[in-house]
Amino acid sequence: PTLSFRRSCREGICGSCSMNIDGSNTLACIGRVDRDVGQTLTIRPLPHMYVVKDLVPDMANFYQQYKSIQPYLQTSSKPEGGKEYKQTIEDRKKLDGMYECILCACCSTSCPSYWWNSDKYLGPAALMQAQRWVADSRDEAKEERLAKLRDPFSMYRCHTIMNCTTTCPK
Repeated sequence: PTLSFRRSCREGICGSCSMNIDGSNTLACIGRVDRDVGQTLTIRPLPHMYVVKDLVPDMANFYQQYKSIQPYLQTSSKPEGGKEYKQTIEDRKKLDGMYECILCACCSTSCPSYWWNSDKYLGPAALMQAQRWVADSRDEAKEERLAKLRDPFSMYRCHTIMNCTTTCPK
């Protein structure tokens, strides 16, 4: 028999090996596993996603939601000196905790609001990335970004259950 699963970095930096191990969404490469061979270990694909094969979830909807927030710097002005957009140390610190996301989907697939409305609700990963770009002092599309989030599903389905923070590997 064979078992299909995704893997790449083995160090918790790519997010490709995300799966549900013993009831918790985690990265297989860094997830803790009980060494007691007498214990049963349950491994499943990420919950509430279509499965391509075995432990491989279909991430298309998740990535489409990420794409919908336009996760890139939007500016019409040229950088000073023509090379790079600079930030103060204080402005850069505002992004700490947001740019580290590896898009593993552990948080989104642990969110009940995402389970119920994954076709409309962006979920924790996309919302956190949207906030990352809203908070970026170099970006000039803050109002446009916020306007896209003002609908009943994009942002307002978060019920602060906080499963997302519990399961995030970063």
